Parts: sequence; structure tokens; C-alpha cells
Amino acid sequence: MSAQFLVAGGLLLLIAMLFAGYVISTLVTRSTINHKAAATALFMQSLVAPFTDELASAGHLSPASSARLDALLSSEQLKDRFPYFEIWKPDGTVAYSNSAQIIGQRFPRSAGLSRALKGDVVADYADLRAGEHRVRDIDTPFLEIYSPIRSGVEGHILGVAEIHEFTQPLQQDLANVRWGSWLVVAGSTFAIMLGLYGIVRRGSRTIEAQHTALEARIAEAERLATLNQSLRERLQRASARVAELNEQFIRTVGAELHDGPAQLVGFSKLKLDEISAASDSATRGRLVQHLGTVLSEALHEIRTIAKGLLLPDLAGLPLQDVIARAVSTHEARTNTQVALVIEAVDIEVSDAVRACVFRFVQEGLNNAFRHAAGARQYVSSTLSGTMLSVAVANDGAAAVQHDAVERDRERLGLQGLRHRIESLGGAFTAELRQSGETRISMNLELVGGLLEH
Repeated sequence: MSAQFLVAGGLLLLIAMLFAGYVISTLVTRSTINHKAAATALFMQSLVAPFTDELASAGHLSPASSARLDALLSSEQLKDRFPYFEIWKPDGTVAYSNSAQIIGQRFPRSAGLSRALKGDVVADYADLRAGEHRVRDIDTPFLEIYSPIRSGVEGHILGVAEIHEFTQPLQQDLANVRWGSWLVVAGSTFAIMLGLYGIVRRGSRTIEAQHTALEARIAEAERLATLNQSLRERLQRASARVAELNEQFIRTVGAELHDGPAQLVGFSKLKLDEISAASDSATRGRLVQHLGTVLSEALHEIRTIAKGLLLPDLAGLPLQDVIARAVSTHEARTNTQVALVIEAVDIEVSDAVRACVFRFVQEGLNNAFRHAAGARQYVSSTLSGTMLSVAVANDGAAAVQHDAVERDRERLGLQGLRHRIESLGGAFTAELRQSGETRISMNLELVGGLLEH
């Protein structure tokens, strides 16, 4: 923008400068000539003042008066500056001239003479085609200055005094004036251009900076929109997967109830029929005792299944206490030791986060117990700003082989963890290190809807 302004503005200001310089130079030149004419007119008035009465009465100068004027004009000082001097009558007749050959001759009145007869002081360059100039073979463009001669009492115009002045001094003065005028105009134009360019340049830089910032914001907005779209799609997939896993989990629970407690209850029903058909009390007592054992086993299996489905009361607990409870519950249930390294979390989180963290630690420790017999289990938790990181690991060297059903249950549990964490906007990773250590971790940023309101 500043470059365009420099070209366009510079061109316009150049045109304006040339026009203004021409006008100012012309006006100053005309003013200088007029000032020169006024000063010379005063000089001419002083020359002809002693002869105005003679001109008024006789209409011409006597030989004695002409001789006096010749003597004045022939001095070196005046002759070098003013080579010719005439006194004109109103009808265009030369009443006096220091060129004797034109005295008494009548010539057509020039424009300057006509204006002077109206009372103006006129200065102009000599017209070399005029008759009075051709008679004397004048070929130098002198400056002609006309000044009206007035009567001393009434002020009537008696004639016009004309003097010819060499133009060399005047031309030098005019050249100096023109150069000064052009320098002032050019300097002013340059200063204006420089000031305007500075303003436009500063504005252009501001606009460029704002444009760059706007492009950066647009790029950031597009990046965030893409990220939000990706997160939204990821959340939708996680939600759909959670629903699918819930259905799988329900089918798994149904299968466990059907294959375990339901079979035992069905077997108990058959035993009831045998009890009813028993012929003696000893047989009946033995069958009742067996029935009680079967029902106790069914009840134990139901409680075991229910225990895995229910969470303890976690409402209001700090996250470090939630993790500690999951660890202590696992230690009590499996009779194993878990190394625990946790940091205090001073952020109040929602119950969804508490449940997610509890299930993560619970499932991770369950897998560690099933997969590695609880060898070298440890749980760690850190908080960096608002980013929560929880990890569960065990020594994979003590791995225990499981059947296909158990492996499917473990895979289902890990998938459920992954999608539960991703549904909250977090990330789940599982890795097997070269040392044989198996490690799962979750990262969750505790912001927005994950905080307790």
C-alpha cells in the first residue's frame, strides 16, 4: 500500500508542484518587475518634474531643457543602465528623446503607452517591431517602463515618460527569485510527501500487522475447528463403542448368571423334586443338606458378580483417596501388595471422573493379578497443571496363561476402559516394555464439564 501511495501520490504531488511552481514563479516574476517599474517610475518622475510646467504650457521642451536632460542621461551611471529615454505626448508624438532623430515624430501608440495614458505604471519587454525601435535599429529586448506625467496642480496627465533599461541585472534577479520560488515549492512538496508517506507507511504497517494477526487467528480457528470436528467424531465413536460394549457386557453378565447361579438354582429345583419323593427322613435330610450347599454356592456366585458391577460410594472424595480406595480394595480381595505413588489433587472433579479413575485402577490391578499373579504391582498418579496422569503396571515376567473366555473378558475390560476414558476427552495407552513390564496409562485434562459444579 505504501509503495502504491508513493507512486500515485508522488505523481500527483509532482504535477501539483509543477503547477504551483509555475504559478508562483510567474506571480513572483511579475511582482518583481512591477516593483522594479515602480522604483524606476519614481526615478523618472524626479527627472521630468522640473519640466512639467513647460510641457503643460508649450507641449514640448525647449532646446535648453532638452540639453539639461541630455546632460543628465549621458552620465556613465545612467547610460550603462538606461540607454534610451523618451517623453511622449498623448497623441503618440515624441516630445523628447535622447535619440534626436525621433524627436517630433509620431508613432502608433503601443499597449504600454496607452495604459500609461490612463494613469498606470507599466513595465514590459520592448516590442522590437515598433516603429520607434526600427528607426533606431534597436535589436536588444530592453525592459520598457512607462510612467504618466501629471500636472503639478490639477494632476492631469500631460504625457508619458518611457525609459529603456538593460535586462541583464533584472534577469539575474528574476533567475534568483525563480530558483528561490522553485526551491521553496519543491522543499514544501517534499516535506508534505514525506509526512504523508510516513503516515501511510505507519498505517500500512498497522494494517499489515492486523492482516497477519487476522490470518493467524483464521488459521488457528480453522485448526481448532478441525480439532473440534476430530474430537466430536472421536467422541461419537467412543459413545457408540461404549453403548456396544455395554451391550456386550450385559450379554456377558447374562451368560455368567445363566451358566452359574441359574444352573445351580435349576439343579436345586430338581433336588426339591427328589426331596419330595424321598421315602425316609435320612435320605430327605441328606438331600436337604446337599440342596443348602448348592444354594449357598449359587448365592456366592451372585454376590461375586454383583460385587464386580457395583462401585463403592465415591461422592465427594478427592482423587487421591479414590485411587487409594481402589488399591486397598484390590489388596484386601487378592491378598497382594501394591506399590502406590500418588500426588495430591487439589481440583474438585465430577463423579464421572471419580468413577472413571476408580474403574481404571480396578481393572488395571485385576488384569495385573490375573495376568502376572500380582507380581510387582504398582500404581502412580501425577498432576501437571490440569493434566491428570494415572498408570498401573506389573511385572510381566510372571505371566499366567488363561483360557479364551478369560482373555475375551480381559480384552472387553480394556476396551471398555479405553472408550470410557475417550468419552471424557482423555487418552488411553497400553504397552509391553522390553523389561517385561506391562503398563497401562490414562491422561485426562481436568477442565470444563469434568469439574465439579
